[in-house]
Amino acid sequence: MTTTVSAPNDVLRAVRIGLRMSQDDFAKALRRAGQEIGEPNEASKRLVQRWESGTSRTPRGVYARALERVTGRPVDALGFALPVPMARVHADGEGGHDMENGAEGPVAGGAPAAAQAGPEMYTGVWLSRYEFYSSSREQTLEGTHYVVVVQHGNRLTAQSLPEASGNPDSPLSLDLTVDRNVVTGTWVEQTARDGYYNGARYHGAVQMLVEPTGRRMTGKWVGFGKDFDVNTGPWELRLVDTSTSKATLERYSRPPG
Repeated sequence: MTTTVSAPNDVLRAVRIGLRMSQDDFAKALRRAGQEIGEPNEASKRLVQRWESGTSRTPRGVYARALERVTGRPVDALGFALPVPMARVHADGEGGHDMENGAEGPVAGGAPAAAQAGPEMYTGVWLSRYEFYSSSREQTLEGTHYVVVVQHGNRLTAQSLPEASGNPDSPLSLDLTVDRNVVTGTWVEQTARDGYYNGARYHGAVQMLVEPTGRRMTGKWVGFGKDFDVNTGPWELRLVDTSTSKATLERYSRPPG
């Protein structure tokens, strides 16, 4: 007899934690959202648990729309088993790696080094900082966010906290895998609807090395530019707090600095 093990939805869990909501709070928010959009639902703590455990992989339409209203993110960016949208390439990039440099897909893994990551050792609040060159403004710019990282085995899911970039409509997320001291994965950033890049959504790849202390990761993102050349820039994650309590997340729900 073969037993199928469901993969947990760490993205949804990280988003919920970033919103400083318990599973019960999240279910209540979904019910309120359903009432507000004229589509009542019966969201419960148990349903949220089923989503986060991976037991239920695809939400019905009524829940998908409530999820988008509560989180401010498209349902396909919440870790569910839905078709993955293609990355769009634009002429520039907001807080998102000069979106001339928008990219998609992972980078090949690196060579093994230090000790394997321990359980939950990376869970906490991290300061994310990257640089990108904007050809339209002819200068190098910096994007910074506080992100909450949730670890499940060798997988890390990071979500920016509300207001962490100065605009709650511009969330950043990373989906990473740890192989000893090498961290490899992808990022997605939704730019602000009223910002310089008009709400465009971008994808990219990143690879970093973890320092022996486990409190800092440094590396680079890579992406294709508008002229089909390959661009890259530095990216750093620095641990600022190992707690993910509601009070801690509230304290870091602000622009860094």
